[in-house]
Amino acid sequence: MSGSRIDAVLARARARLERLDPPTAAAAVADGALLVDIRPAAQRGAEGGIPGALIIERNVLEWRLDPTSDARLPQATGDDIKVIIICSEGYTSSLAAASLQDLGLRHATDVVGGFRAWERSGLPTITHSSKDHHLQ
Repeated sequence: MSGSRIDAVLARARARLERLDPPTAAAAVADGALLVDIRPAAQRGAEGGIPGALIIERNVLEWRLDPTSDARLPQATGDDIKVIIICSEGYTSSLAAASLQDLGLRHATDVVGGFRAWERSGLPTITHSSKDHHLQ
C-alpha cells in the first residue's frame, strides 16, 4: 500500500472483518447469509451480476440494512443477520462492511477480491441483460 490515509482506513476496517473468499461466501449464502451487491448500476451492467444478490447501492446501504431505520428493507430483521457485501474488487466492500458493523451488524463482512474474484472462481453470474432485482 502507498501509505495514504485511505489505505490506513481500509487496513483498520479489514482488521476487524472476517473476510470471505468467494467459495466460502457462496457457502454462507447457501446457509442463509444475505449477499449484497453495492456496485453502481453501470458497473453491474458492464461486469454482470450474481443470481440472488440483493442490489443496494453504496449511497443507501446503511439506511436499508439498519434494523432501526424507517427506510430498512424487510431483510433487515435485526443485528444478528449475516450480511456479505460485494463490490467489484473488494475495496469499497470492506469499508461498507465496517460501516455496517458500526451500526451494530456484527456479522457483516465482505468478499475478498469482490465480483471479479467471484467470477474467476467459477461461481454463478448473470449478464447485464438479465433481470436486475434493484432494492433501494
